[in-house]
Amino acid sequence: MTLHFPDDLVRAQRDWLVTYQQLAVPRPRRMTALRRRLLDLSSRIQWHPFWSTPSGRTPAARVELRRLAHRQEQRERRAA
Repeated sequence: MTLHFPDDLVRAQRDWLVTYQQLAVPRPRRMTALRRRLLDLSSRIQWHPFWSTPSGRTPAARVELRRLAHRQEQRERRAA
């Protein structure tokens, strides 16, 4: 499945992944701030207008967004 996701939606999903990874370490610093950020990003992703379009109405679209964000994040880490 190849979908074109809005840039702000992909960015929010990538930020969500990074924030989640920061929370996953033992005793993360700024835990409350990270949890709030994760909640904010989750809300932005969940209520993004893209999900109201025909392309966004399938559960597969949400899976594809997570996969795309994960691939981009991995590429960025390897390049750094």
